[in-house]
Amino acid sequence: METIEIKTGSIQLDQLLKWAGAVETGGEGKMLIQSGQVLLNGAVETRRSKKVYPNDIVTVGSRTFKVV
Repeated sequence: METIEIKTGSIQLDQLLKWAGAVETGGEGKMLIQSGQVLLNGAVETRRSKKVYPNDIVTVGSRTFKVV
């Protein structure tokens, strides 16, 4: 599991994927999220603007990130 440090209280899910390097573009992140390929705390999340907070777990493909 990788850790991703954010400097704010929360971050949007699509922005987190780009910040973590899981996707190269915002459009790629949007497509992954809307197609149900991203898990937030173990549940499929299809809202790209969903807020992610410290201690949340995001999984995309074989990569898992813990937000700190």
